[in-house]
Amino acid sequence: MPGRGDRGCPASCRLARERVAENREQVQEPIIRVEDCSVVFGRRANQALEMRRSGKTKAEIERATGSTIGVYGADFEVYPGEIFVIIGLSGSGKSTLLRVINRLIEPTAGKIYLDGDYISEVSAKQLRQIRRKKIGMVFQHFGLLPNRTVLDNISFGLEVQGISASERRKSAEETLDMVGLQGQGEKLITELSGGMKQRVGLARALATKQEILLMDEPFSALDPLIRRDMQNLFLDIQGEVKRTVVFVTHDLDEALTLGHRVAIMKDGEIVQIGTPEQILREPADEYVERFVEDVDYAKVRTAETVMVEPKEVAYEVEGPRVVLRRMRQAGLSTIFVVDDERNLVGVAEAEDLARMVERDEPRLDGAIERNVTTVNGDTPLREVLPHFVGQSGPVAVVGENNRLRGVVVRGALIAGLTTASDLAESGERQLEEVKREESGEENAAPENGRLQREAPDGERI
Repeated sequence: MPGRGDRGCPASCRLARERVAENREQVQEPIIRVEDCSVVFGRRANQALEMRRSGKTKAEIERATGSTIGVYGADFEVYPGEIFVIIGLSGSGKSTLLRVINRLIEPTAGKIYLDGDYISEVSAKQLRQIRRKKIGMVFQHFGLLPNRTVLDNISFGLEVQGISASERRKSAEETLDMVGLQGQGEKLITELSGGMKQRVGLARALATKQEILLMDEPFSALDPLIRRDMQNLFLDIQGEVKRTVVFVTHDLDEALTLGHRVAIMKDGEIVQIGTPEQILREPADEYVERFVEDVDYAKVRTAETVMVEPKEVAYEVEGPRVVLRRMRQAGLSTIFVVDDERNLVGVAEAEDLARMVERDEPRLDGAIERNVTTVNGDTPLREVLPHFVGQSGPVAVVGENNRLRGVVVRGALIAGLTTASDLAESGERQLEEVKREESGEENAAPENGRLQREAPDGERI
């Protein structure tokens, strides 16, 4: 059985991400609200802001005043259970903006609200309580204590909160299991690998049960394979604990993989906020367009971005004659079968239904293949690709309780792997590469040179 992080975004995480999008429409108040926030480093902060408002660049302001604008005019909201990712190049102001949320850095101008409370006005004592009880912070280097065991490190935040030793140990052991470090609790930190240390740091942040996590490039120092495992582990855990997360990174693939929404920063300013798909489809300006031009669409685009409604479905209580007639009228060779709540039951072939009609059988049961390949709406297209190897029909996209949400057809999948229709051959090549990998023929040429492209609406569903 695969452990945490062995695969892409797991089902629990995908469903949680879908719920966040649904809940955002219902939740009136964000948990974090940042209004026109600016941070200036230097003595002439007010002059620097005035110059910026008049149109001067960050570099011109620094030459004239000796002050540096770390953040300028930032506006955004974060909703409960959301992963909000801030991305930018080095010096763009992303880490500064993160630290403003819990006032590790004081804003020069603007307002910060947590659950509707104006955090800039709270006392130092109240602020300490907020940091202990409500907002946790995870850094790139977790600052683990080398002279303490794994369990002691995980429970350190609880110790600061004044929690009893027995409760601390219980919570630490539960969190240890959550991050996949069973049996490692009594080891010293110095005995662990880099990836295991990162898991301990993540466990320490989770053990305090703080509602909000601020994460500043927590995985950037790891090797690529370990980083991907940690990303998957984090998404898996987030699907269970549903914390509100503000996550800073310089890695675009990481931002688009983890984030419900992404804010792109340049020279201290947010230049675009949107879902990963919105940013890829509608870059706000030339800078964002260049920023995302080399992104691997197979990793960051998901099944729900290319899925379509099935032409027809069959209900399991129907008879084979009715369903076969419907399939003939729609020109279908296969049809998905659902129950009365539209939960996916299986798939039926026209050929099997025709034989049932010949035998005068009244129900579909004997023709339903219940072992059906399905994906979630949040499944990356790279993970959808292998399902098309050896089959010509569509792949079902399901939600909670296996409810049929839509289908992915080959033509739409290929189009979704590219930035424009004239680049579709690139998508076809990716599909052909997966086919060769699955068959073990890495060096074999594609049959007939290349795949024949078929428009999404021309494929049978």
